[in-house]
Amino acid sequence: MTVRDIFETMSYGPAPESDAEAQAWLEKHDRRFGNFIDGAFTKPGATFATRNPATGHELAQVTQATAEDVTAAVAAARKAQPKWAGLSGHQRAKVLYALARLVQKHARLLAVLETLDNGKPIRESRDIDVALVARHFYYHAGLAQLLASEQPGMAPLGVCGQIIPWNFPLLMLAWKVAPALAAGNSVVLKPAEYTSLTALLFAEISREAGLPPGVLNIVTGDGATGAALVEAEVDKIAFTGSTEVGRRIRTATAGRGIALTLELGGKSPYIVFEDADIDSAVEGLVDAIWFNQGQVCCAGSRLLVQEGIAERFHDKLKRRMDGLRLGDPLDKCIDVGAVVDPVQLKTITEMVDGNTEGETYRAETALPEGCFYPPTLITGLEPSSRLMQEEIFGPVLVSTTFRTPAEAVALANSSRYGLAASIWSENINLALDIAPKLAAGVVWVNGTNMFDAAAGFGGIRESGFGREGGWEGLLAYLEPDAKARALKPVAPNPEPATPQAPALDRTAKMYVGGKQARPDSGYSRPVWGPKGALLGHVGEGNRKDIRNAVEAAHKAGGWARASGHNRAQVLYYIAENLSARAGEFAARLQAMTGGQGEAEVEAAIARLFAYAAWADKFDGAAKSVPIRGIALAMNQPCGVIGALCPDEAPLLGLISVMAPAIAMGNACVLVPSFAHPLAATDFYQVLDTSDLPAGVVNIVTGDPADLAKTLAGHMDVDAVWSFSSADLSALVERESAGNLKRSWVNNGRARDWFGAEGEGREFLRQATEVKTVWVPYGE
Repeated sequence: MTVRDIFETMSYGPAPESDAEAQAWLEKHDRRFGNFIDGAFTKPGATFATRNPATGHELAQVTQATAEDVTAAVAAARKAQPKWAGLSGHQRAKVLYALARLVQKHARLLAVLETLDNGKPIRESRDIDVALVARHFYYHAGLAQLLASEQPGMAPLGVCGQIIPWNFPLLMLAWKVAPALAAGNSVVLKPAEYTSLTALLFAEISREAGLPPGVLNIVTGDGATGAALVEAEVDKIAFTGSTEVGRRIRTATAGRGIALTLELGGKSPYIVFEDADIDSAVEGLVDAIWFNQGQVCCAGSRLLVQEGIAERFHDKLKRRMDGLRLGDPLDKCIDVGAVVDPVQLKTITEMVDGNTEGETYRAETALPEGCFYPPTLITGLEPSSRLMQEEIFGPVLVSTTFRTPAEAVALANSSRYGLAASIWSENINLALDIAPKLAAGVVWVNGTNMFDAAAGFGGIRESGFGREGGWEGLLAYLEPDAKARALKPVAPNPEPATPQAPALDRTAKMYVGGKQARPDSGYSRPVWGPKGALLGHVGEGNRKDIRNAVEAAHKAGGWARASGHNRAQVLYYIAENLSARAGEFAARLQAMTGGQGEAEVEAAIARLFAYAAWADKFDGAAKSVPIRGIALAMNQPCGVIGALCPDEAPLLGLISVMAPAIAMGNACVLVPSFAHPLAATDFYQVLDTSDLPAGVVNIVTGDPADLAKTLAGHMDVDAVWSFSSADLSALVERESAGNLKRSWVNNGRARDWFGAEGEGREFLRQATEVKTVWVPYGE
């Protein structure tokens, strides 16, 4: 193509980026790489090829790390971590700042190497990925500097195992490594099999920043290496990847007492209303689904268009698709690069070719030879169609229509995923009404794929749990610095040789949907006092009782929409009514436990007051992101929380779990103390007289060892907490893998329910999800 041709056709001329420096770096290492352990590259062992997906040419041989390699890396990290954590926040901040500056200094080399290894267009790796990498290290240098003053009493977790995908190799490294290092942890990171090179280059650069040996370690390899890292003696696993693998990791880490965050798949809705700026929405959709060849977990891959503009919108979109340029990713005029590997190309092709519904449109653009797939639009699908529900992870957009805003919300939420969503409307009132209703961790208004280190990113449902970015992301790498003691099991008082039965029998019922309910099993058990008195009977709950309670909790969805002030009023009423019966509850506690009950009742009343105070004060934030607009971090309720309550403080423990959950707008299903359940069954009489809507609190008595599996495995429970003195943490975490619900367990460690450990921000954070809503503004 000549300059004259370009002027006559107004088409783009080639603008190739040289890869000479990247090739020279590969040659410097003889195109063979070992692992990076304890500050140095190891001798390469058994290797595999990493290739340029655009050409198929081999770039280098990378080591297939063994379990022994992983063990060595973890040992190096374990040795280096205490000294790194012992540095002041300022000293760590200086190293993170140096890393940010070095990323900027080596930006061109990093961008070219990323494009060679991944296949994404150079303008994306240059202008988006590498720039965000530097931003993350700058931002987290600031968090390291402020950590001691802003998060007193918190300590690093220790050694963090991190596993990242191939779609954003260097950016995912920054998302994981920067907060871990800022918090004082050491890291063993496994990059994706297809795309290890920029991680190895970063490791080499990190030595220039003065990062001590062993603080950052890189082990390369396939899924077997990742599995070995998950099984290693680490203190946290942070994983980004497929939902299927995330579920396996949740199961593998169950009961080990290690922290876990998962950022998984998505099928994100892209909602276009009739009043939207259609041209802007079309252009936004190009970035939403064809950015990085659609290999983006939060890609706007599910287009929902209001019926009145659907035909016009699809026509404009097809014309825009035809103008997209595919080709050499190192060419700066290219819009869509190469799919990462022939294996992924085969998956995309088979999914699209196997579809028999709707109409398929492929862009009328030249398709190069090699690992390329054309931008594709499939319209006329049903919401339940396979391609509307399953993640394709390629440059394929699927579409359906809606009539009303309520229908748009219903369609958007009809997915097992919950990572991101986009809303397009010139009516800001409509957009901000819809945003909180969407089941997504991130919502973009009149925009898409906006990311920043200050704004939390992460999902709900089967898109995982945990956030990356902002203070909320850093907290995932910290824990309270107090070391908890082992929790002793609390058993029910045994039946005496000579029972002391009351004149009248009393059988306490369960509390489901605002009503007393008999157990489905038809069985009950006696509750004995420490001196042999028969205090009453309680029902033996079963899976049907749990199912009924969860159903009742879902029917109480209006509680989440109540104002914080209204929720506070109800909590104050509960405290007031409990106070009126304080003597009765104190006597009940003394009869069950043999101890003085007055202190526990007073502490329970104070705790209700505390969460009534928090109900309208646990604020979100407007994040300082580098756009003309704002990113709102909104605290939203998790949904339905199932909780196995403490045994050692039967009334205070139940209220300490219930109060933060309902203060934040959740409904809950509580399994009270097995040893001393009558405090809970007396307490529902207080709830009945306190204006609490039916179904917000449900109480199912029974053995938590029997009920935990059903509660943790229930697909309509959004989070599960276990503070039982029975050893149930492994069971709860394992069963929660079904729908990847959040879990919070005690790992057999005691908590002082009367002290600071028994209340506060940790409970509020566990009772909420941070939803980030991006709202750009201006002409």
